This record gives sequence, structure tokens and C-alpha cells, in this order.
Amino acid sequence: MRTAEINRKTNETDIKLKLNLDGSGVFTGTSGIGFFDHMLTLFSKHGRFDLELDCKGDLEVDCHHTVEDIGICLGQAFADALGDCAGITRYGAMILPMDETLILTAVDISGRSLLLFDCDMPSPQVGTFDTELCEEFFIAFSRNAKITLHIHKLVGKNTHHIIEGIFKAVARAMKTAVSIDGSLNGEIPSSKGVL
Repeated sequence: MRTAEINRKTNETDIKLKLNLDGSGVFTGTSGIGFFDHMLTLFSKHGRFDLELDCKGDLEVDCHHTVEDIGICLGQAFADALGDCAGITRYGAMILPMDETLILTAVDISGRSLLLFDCDMPSPQVGTFDTELCEEFFIAFSRNAKITLHIHKLVGKNTHHIIEGIFKAVARAMKTAVSIDGSLNGEIPSSKGVL
């Protein structure tokens, strides 16, 4: 099974995270941030990833450290669970509608960290969640997962729908990218022989 467990403790957060890439799409635990838990639930469900989270963060300051550090841990978990990436599809993409919103996402599990995030947010907050933290989460995630990730809002007016569309689209793209391609017979999907 392709699984990973990450423990990260700083002066700002204490996080224990478990990931199963070949799960049934269940999220358990909490970040302490209601809206963000909703997004992690959607990410797990649409990627078919099992995700367990135990997080204690300095939410009395704000949500930034918690969201960013969970992004770090989730990215590390993907990198650990994928190992040398033998046999994976490597690429994934999704154009996902969420009511009036349309999100385009593409991922390359390349070993090279890059995020291109082109999504303006009409509202500065959804619940207690600062909407600029959506980009911060995916910066941390892509950097630590060592992936190239493009996220573009094609259209959209409702900030909740935009962020929800982003998390669903990234999950669907990641689901494809991490899936095993039987035609590769366990080969590394790169002419270099390594990712």
C-alpha cells in the first residue's frame, strides 16, 4: 500500500497526518478551521485518498500557520507515499465546474516544485478562512510534494464555489497523476529514468 505518516511540531503547530493514496476517500480529524476541514473532506473524497489529521495550531493568532503547515505535511506525505514514482501515470488534468465557477488544474509529478496560481478571490474571507490562504496552502503542498501544479480560474464569482472548485479539481488531477499505469510495467515515467 502507498501510505505515509508525517509528524511535524513547531512553536506554531503540532500536526500528525496519515495518507493512503489508494483509499476510499475518507477524511477524519480536524484542522480546527471549519471551512478548511470542508475543503480537505472534498479533496479526500474526489481524490479517493484516505487522510487522517490531528492538528493543534495557533488559531488565536490566525489560520495562516495551520493552513500552510498542513500543506507542508500533505505535500511531504504525497512525496513519501509515491517513493520513486515507479509505474505512475505522472500527469493529470481536470476542468471542473462548480455552479457558475470553472476551474482548470493540471499537475506533473515531476520532482520539480512549481505552482502557477491564477485565481482572484472576490471575497477576503469565507467563514474564518482568509481566502488568500488557498494559494498559500497550494504553495506549501506543491513545494513539498515536488510537483508542478497549475491552477486557473476560468470563470467564477462566488468565493466559496471558487475555492471548492479548486480543491476538487486538484484532487481529481492528483488522482489521475498518482494512479498506476499498467502499461509501464513499473518503469519510471521519464526518459531520464528518474523523477
